[in-house]
Amino acid sequence: MGGRKRRKVKLLSARVVDGKRRKTMNKKAMLEMQTWSDLPIELLELIFCRLSLEDNIRSSIACKRWNTAAISVRVVNHSPWLMYFPKFGNMYEFYDPAQRKTYSLELPELYGSRVCYTKDGWLLLYRPRTNRVFFFNPFSREVVKLPRFELTYQIVAFSCAPTSNTCVVFTVRHISPTIVAISTCHPGATEWVTVNYQNRLPFVSSIWNKIVFCNGLFYCLSLTGWLGVFDPLEHTWNVLAVPPPKCPENFFAKNWWKGKFMSEHNGDILVIYTCCSENPIIFKLDQSKMFWREMKTLDGMTLFASFLSSHSRSDLPGMMRNSVYFSKVRFFGKRCISYSLDDCRYYPRKQCHDWGEQDPFENIWIEPPEDLSSFI
Repeated sequence: MGGRKRRKVKLLSARVVDGKRRKTMNKKAMLEMQTWSDLPIELLELIFCRLSLEDNIRSSIACKRWNTAAISVRVVNHSPWLMYFPKFGNMYEFYDPAQRKTYSLELPELYGSRVCYTKDGWLLLYRPRTNRVFFFNPFSREVVKLPRFELTYQIVAFSCAPTSNTCVVFTVRHISPTIVAISTCHPGATEWVTVNYQNRLPFVSSIWNKIVFCNGLFYCLSLTGWLGVFDPLEHTWNVLAVPPPKCPENFFAKNWWKGKFMSEHNGDILVIYTCCSENPIIFKLDQSKMFWREMKTLDGMTLFASFLSSHSRSDLPGMMRNSVYFSKVRFFGKRCISYSLDDCRYYPRKQCHDWGEQDPFENIWIEPPEDLSSFI
């Protein structure tokens, strides 16, 4: 009996070993049979988001899974660059948040001037000593001059590139709580036109630029959160009867007025409220019901906020979507401070977000050149 049991045990052991060998061989065979299309979708997205648009499109035709992953991170748009204005000298730096690279360009044409606004790759600048107002494209070096005008504390913006015949420059300054002075000009004009308007509601212009041009109108965010609207065609001014966005009390602490930003996207008006101790709050103007709706997601959009002008983008790399990028760069120029609405947190962590420490004329977001090789 003892010998028969031993033979059974040996036979059972052999079967177990043979079963393990077969499983191992099957696993190896399965691994050998796996292809690139079997990679996890997260890894595919990580790979595809680093490809150029052309390579992304080519890769998307390989199979259905690759197509899904490639389209989810496909970049058909470029993020704006953060342009830095030096305190001394004529060397200007441009930071690309998508590639985390910095480029330099010498621009002696900007000596003695301060930036006011950017749009469509153009800068609007002002020389305080001479009251000279002019447009400048830092990549083409084109200059478009405007009549001299004294810009003191008023906020200023323009509707589109100065090469367009519909370009309008707009500035607003409050005279009293019920009166504002609005000045307009356009390329080719010989003088500025200034008209005083009566407010239906008290309106106090912001210390820094909070203006966007949207649907043919200039929208201005006041210091207290009211929204003024100027129609450059009809030459009308109105303060909307929309209560300011509701924020927690701690959002109105020291330097609270500097922590507000405004942008537009596809006809929508967006406002970003920040507080150094809290996560940002983003509001969208509901133009049908006339109230500010808090946004929990940007639906894949990306906002780029700075004191003087803010921008919005869609179709950026997957890692940049549904986020707000601020005009602060950390880690020796390698990382732009951003806030992810997906993760409800800042990147990187433990950074100071007190905007009162930053010079509003230090930098501004600007459209990058279409041909990067010509810029470098």
